[in-house]
Parts: sequence; C-alpha cells; structure tokens
Amino acid sequence: MKDLEQYVTIEEVLDNAENVAEILDERDLATIGKWVVEGYDTDRASRAGWEKNNEDAMKLALQVVEDKNTPWPNASNVKFPLLTTAALQFSSRAYPALISNNNIVKGRVIGNDPDGSKQERALRIGKHMSYQLIEQMEDWEEEMDKMCLALPILGCLFKKTYFDTTKNINVSEVIYPWDLVVNYWTPSMDKAVRITHVLQLSDNDVYERVASGLYSDMPLKKADVDGTDSESDRGIDPPNDDDTTPYNILEQHCLIDLDGDGYKEPYIVTVDEESEVVCRIVPRFKAESIEGDEETIYRINAINYFTKFGFIPSPDGSIYDLGFGTLLGPMNDTINTVLNQLIDAGTMSNLQSGFISKGVKVRAGTQAFKPGEWKQVNVIGDDLRKGIVPLPTREPSNVLFQLLGTMVEAGNKLSSVTEMMTGEIPGQNTKATVAMAAIEQGHKVFNAIYKRIYRSLKKEFRKLYDLNKEYLPLEEYFTILDPGQERAAKITQTDYQADDTDVIPYADPNIATEVQRLKRVEALGNLLKLGTINIQEFTKRYIEATEQPSPELLMQPNPPQPNPEIEKLKAEMGIKQRELDLLEAKQLDEQVRAWKKLELEASLAGSKISKEEVDGIVALANAKNLQSKQLMDVIQKENEQRFERNEADRARREGLAEQSNNPSPSEGGEG
Repeated sequence: MKDLEQYVTIEEVLDNAENVAEILDERDLATIGKWVVEGYDTDRASRAGWEKNNEDAMKLALQVVEDKNTPWPNASNVKFPLLTTAALQFSSRAYPALISNNNIVKGRVIGNDPDGSKQERALRIGKHMSYQLIEQMEDWEEEMDKMCLALPILGCLFKKTYFDTTKNINVSEVIYPWDLVVNYWTPSMDKAVRITHVLQLSDNDVYERVASGLYSDMPLKKADVDGTDSESDRGIDPPNDDDTTPYNILEQHCLIDLDGDGYKEPYIVTVDEESEVVCRIVPRFKAESIEGDEETIYRINAINYFTKFGFIPSPDGSIYDLGFGTLLGPMNDTINTVLNQLIDAGTMSNLQSGFISKGVKVRAGTQAFKPGEWKQVNVIGDDLRKGIVPLPTREPSNVLFQLLGTMVEAGNKLSSVTEMMTGEIPGQNTKATVAMAAIEQGHKVFNAIYKRIYRSLKKEFRKLYDLNKEYLPLEEYFTILDPGQERAAKITQTDYQADDTDVIPYADPNIATEVQRLKRVEALGNLLKLGTINIQEFTKRYIEATEQPSPELLMQPNPPQPNPEIEKLKAEMGIKQRELDLLEAKQLDEQVRAWKKLELEASLAGSKISKEEVDGIVALANAKNLQSKQLMDVIQKENEQRFERNEADRARREGLAEQSNNPSPSEGGEG
C-alpha cells in the first residue's frame, strides 16, 4: 500500500477506538479499501488449487448427483462412500470423546498452592466456563458437532472468539475455510499478515450496524449472483439475485501504518468487496500491549481472534492442513471409475444391442418384451437368426472386481475404517487380546488428531478466559451442572485476574476406547493392596470409566477432618497415661524387690517370718497401691475437666463465628 496523505497518532487511534475511519481522510480511506480488496484477492489466488481440491472433496462427501454422458448419455456415475464413511467414523468417535459430559473446561493451578486457595479458584473457573459453553453459548456444542464432521473432510476449520456487546456474552463461532481467507504460505495464525473473514450481511444486518454506530454510513453495493460461487461448485444452488441477496463484507485483520513511523500497527478493517468502501477501522491492540518508550515503539502485541483446528499438518508447510478429502480423494475417484465400469459392463450385458440386416423386416430401435410375450415378424426364423448380429459384450470383469476390493481395502486402512474399528467382528476365532491390540493400533492415527484438536481447544479456552477477565461482571451467579447435584454458585471477576491459574480442556488428549479406559483403571487396582493409591480417587476414576450416571451420588463423602486442638489434647492425655502406667509398674517392681530382700534376709538369719509380719508387709504394699491408684484417678479427672473446658471454648467460638456470618434481620437490613 502506498503512503497515506494524512497520518494519525496512536493516541488519536486509541481515543477513537470504536471507529478510526471517522477521523481519516476520504482519499486515504479509498486507498485503504482498495488495498484490502487487492490483498484478499491475492490471498485467495494463492490457495486456488487447495480450494479446487476441497470443492471436489465436498462433492464426494455429500454424494452429489452429477450427470455423466460417457460412454453414453446418463451412464452410471455412482460415488462410493469411502470419504463419507471415514468422516462419519471420525465424527462418531471424536464428538462424544471431546464432550463427554457437562465438564468441558478444567482449571489448572500454576505454581505452588500451600493453602489450596489456587485449587479452589481453579475449580470455580472450570465450572463457570463449562456453564458458559453449555448454557450461555447455546450454539457452541452444536457447532462443535458440525466441526467434528467437516474437519476430516476439509482438513482445517477456524473459530472466531469475541465478546458480543449486543448480547453481553462470549461468542466462539465456527468459520469454514471458504469464508476465512489466509495466504496459503502463512506459517501460523499468529504470524499471519492478513486474515480476511468474509461476511454475508443482509440489508437489516447492515442497517443495524450503521444505526448502532458500528459502521460508517456509506453506500454499499451488492455482489452479482452468477452461479459460479462455491455453493454451486459443491452442488448447491446459489442464492437468488433479489432483495435478499447479501452484501459481501470483508473483515480483514491486517497491519497498516497509520501514524507514519514505519511500524505497521494491527487493525481490523471492514470493507465492502464490490464498492471497496471502508465501513469501519478498529485497532487490534490496547495501550498496555504497546512496548517502547515515549519516542519509539518496539513492538505491539496484537489481539488474535481466530483459532485454527487442524486435522493432519500439510507436508509443504502450508497453513491449510490435509483432510481425508485430499488424502482419499484420488483413491475414491479410482474406486468410482472401476465401480461405474462394472455397472456399465453389466448394463451392456443385460441390455444387448447389435446390427439388424435390411432383409429382416423388423422395426429398428428398442424392442421391449414383457414376460411370456411373443412378437410376430415377417421373416422365417432361420433368416431372422442370420440377420441379427449382437455386439460382442462380456460379463463384468472379475479382474476389475478384485481391483475394486483392493482399492477399497487400501482406502479403509488409510482412514482407519476397518472391520473391528467399525464394530464388526472379523472372525469367530479372533482372540480378545489380538482384537484389542489391533484396535489400539488403529486408534494411533486418531489419537494424534485428537491431540491437535486438544491443543486448539486450549487456545480457544484461553481466549475465553481473557474475555472473562475483561468483560465478566464483578459478581455473577451460575448453575453447577453436575448430574444430580445442580446448585447455584458464585464467580467474581477477581477469580480471572490472577496469573496463577489457567484453563485446559477437560477431555483426555489420549483418547481410548471404553474397554481400554476400563482396563487402565483396573490395572491401578493392583496397587491398592500396597496402600500407595488414594482409594477415593481410584473409585472416582473407575466410576467415570464405566460411564455411570451421576457418579457424585455413588461416592462416599470424605470423612470429616479431626479438630487439631482435640487431637493435641488426646496426645497429651496419652502421654500422661503412659507416665502413670510407668509409675505404677515401677512401684510394683520396688515392692517385689523389697519382698525378695526381706525373704533373703530372713533366710540368712535362720529364722522364719511370722504370719503377722507377712500380713503387715502385704498391708503396706496394698496401701501403696491404693495411694498410687488415687493419684492416677486425680490426674485422670484433671485431664477430663481440661478436655471439657476446651470443648466448651471451641463451641463458643464457633457460635460467635456463625453469628458474624449470618447477621440477624435487624443487623443486616437497610440503614
């Protein structure tokens, strides 16, 4: 783009961020509009071959009926559903695996979390964002279903994530690649110089945008409908050329140097494709995203609204990934050719044709016979047999039939659509371990694709996280969607402000079959006897692997945590009890030793102890035992009284805390 005649400063851009076009010169706007349309045409031309391949792929997937006039008019043109089956198989696995329940987003803690506050905030964020996707963004799950079906055909789709100011909700809509144009050789969405989103806007759509001040009030021009649009290429009738014909509006996310400092700033420029009129220009950056000093800008971190969902990366480095439409397209065409040749050969064999001699007095043309019908001719049978020469036709070729089976088998292997992967039993003698190993190997291709979708979902959820950080109300109440435990919860904007939490998809990036998931959990059960596995977590995973409804209702609640003060008091009482036991054992031991000493002295003196002396010694020992027991009872009673006093103090503190959290109506009312 050539230099503009009038430049504006970054401060002026940020002050007029709602529509910078209002402060630009008309000649500069015309220059920008022309430059945007030229850039769009250049980017679309760079991917012309890719568009043609995907148009053909959509015809195969949609089973579009087309006329074929070779080798004769209306010849067989059957399309074998190889691509359609592969797309349906992938969609049937991917959609329930990625969205298996109402828990779609999971909060993740970054860094240490000694008191558990980060984990609690991460749980609230995960529950709240899952609620947003399921309840507030009502089309999100439906469009994910569509994406899982279209992605294996086209190879890549896009999502545009933004905040809708008219509805006050986040929006993350699926955009098909023919409506989002990026240069074919762009390495990634973050490094794209231009991204053009083609919008089809009706008269009312344009009026609403102009009336709300979103677009400048400029004359627009509708595109001519000539039947050459991509809809016609996919076998769909183009829109009617009448009052309902939409405008082709180009919303281009590009780089323009509006301040004349040599550094191109990121903007969103909205242009009418036909008239090249600029409707709107808004910056894709904020003041805090500018890096530099007062004189020089070093870098501007642009806001990226688009997320690419890829299937299989393109080996040539293109931003457009490969799908089954590109990989299976040529093979599907070969299968169609062989299949139609077999059908045409059968048609020629069943409906014979040939030559009739002029001497045979039979009307030329098509002769139709009903079952049991005989027609009269003015010629004898022998002359009739000699005068009719059928064309030499053959039955459908067995070689072509074998070739058809080989091509179909090769296509199924490429798309991982085998008998066991589609639920069919290959043979009664197949061992379970062999079948499980084959299924696991068949899932390798799908697991790699699931991981790519998982990475893209992380990027999409982080964009939604940033939108909540900016646009979420200070407090918002939402419903936790756990089955059987639906309840209200509260989220605050401050939960999204901290940098110590992140969000990731709840789904497992290593998708496996239900049997494989159950086997993995059962393998953990062997460690339970070692005492190194959390029983509650193991039970939870086992219930989830068996896909039981309302798993939370089956889980036993965690036992209440003991009061640390009570535990400390119990420990002290245990120490006192052990001390008393030792004291008693020591006193008994001393009595035994005294008795033996007295007995030894009596033996050495050669005299015997009288009964009265023995009774006196026993009475003395009993007196000492009674004294020790009384001492132990006193200490035990003191410990019990101390325990009761601590319990009373704790109950009193809890009562005061409850009163402070739940004030009476007179204390918490107005005034």
